[in-house]
Amino acid sequence: MLIIPVKEGENIDRALKRYKRKFDRTKVMKQLRERKQFTKPSVANRAQKIKASYVQRLRTQEEVG
Repeated sequence: MLIIPVKEGENIDRALKRYKRKFDRTKVMKQLRERKQFTKPSVANRAQKIKASYVQRLRTQEEVG
């Protein structure tokens, strides 16, 4: 449960923005979307390896210049 203390005289929009930011950081929606459909472990591992190689390629390009 998220608790957002609203200060005296604070704009409700700012409090709502803080709530949304805090909610995004909990990654609840990401988990819900992942649970909607089953992904085989082999597919998940393959995607993870592809992402790792992509990040590695970006880092090497950054070093080279």
